Amino acid sequence: LQEVYVGKETMCTVDGLHFNSTYSARVKAFNKSGVSPYSKTLVLQTSEDTQSEEQTLPFPVPLERSQLRRMSPFSSTLNLQPSFSGRSYFELRSSAHQLSLHSSLQSLNSAVAWFSFDPSSAHADIIFSNDNLTVTCNSYDDRVVLGKTGFSKGLHYWELSIDRYDNHPDPAFGVARIDVLKDAMLGKDDKAWAMYVDNNRSWFMHNNSHTNRTEGGITKGATVGVLLDLTRRTLTFSINEDQQGPVAFENLEGLFFPAVSLNRNVQVRL
Repeated sequence: LQEVYVGKETMCTVDGLHFNSTYSARVKAFNKSGVSPYSKTLVLQTSEDTQSEEQTLPFPVPLERSQLRRMSPFSSTLNLQPSFSGRSYFELRSSAHQLSLHSSLQSLNSAVAWFSFDPSSAHADIIFSNDNLTVTCNSYDDRVVLGKTGFSKGLHYWELSIDRYDNHPDPAFGVARIDVLKDAMLGKDDKAWAMYVDNNRSWFMHNNSHTNRTEGGITKGATVGVLLDLTRRTLTFSINEDQQGPVAFENLEGLFFPAVSLNRNVQVRL
C-alpha cells in the first residue's frame, strides 16, 4: 500500500506506474470535522509494454529522429473526489507481476509517451477525426481542445501539423489546466500558457497579456513544436524546427495538459 498524494487538489498525476499491471485506488478526505471513510476502490489496468527506444530530446527534434515507436503513457492523471470538502489522501495498491520502466520522464533519455486529443473535455464545437489525432471546429469563434494526458514533471515535446489554413486565422498552441476556458482563445485566462500565430507573426499569451511579438508565421503544411520542460519549469515553441522567439514562459509548476485553440478555418494534427 502506497500513499501517493495528500493535498487540497482534486486531481493528481501518479508517475512511475508499471506496464501490464493492475492498480487499486481509493481516496478519503479530512477537515476540521474529522476524517471521511475511504471511497469505493477503483481498479485500473495499465497497457502492455511495447519495445521502447531511447533518445535525448534536443529542441527542436529533427524530423528524422522523431519517428519513434508509440507507447502507452506511463503516468496516470486521476480525478480525486473526496467525500467532503478538505484535504484528500490517495493510495495505490499494485499487483505482484510488474514490468520495470525502461526510463523515467525525469531523465533526458525518455521512453515515448503517446497521447491524443480528448473529446470528453473539449468544447462541443470541436470536430475530431483520425482516432482523435486531428481536430478542427464548426465555429468561426476560437474553441479549446486538450490532450488526454497531463504532465506534472519531466521533459515533454510534441508537434502539430497544420493540415488546413484558410483566411489567415490565428490558432494558439500551448498548455493549460483542466478547467481552462473552452470558448475563448487559449491564453485569454490565467489557466493557459500559449503562443498564437497567424501567417506573418506570433505572440505569447497568458492571462490575456500579449508579449514577445515575433516575425514568422504558419501556412498549410507548417509544423508547430511545443517543448514543456518541467525540470527547468519552462515552455518553448518552434515553427518548422526553428525556435520561435525566446523562452515563452518560466516558473511553471503544477499539472499541465497539451492544448490548442482554433476555429473552422484551420485543422491541425498531432
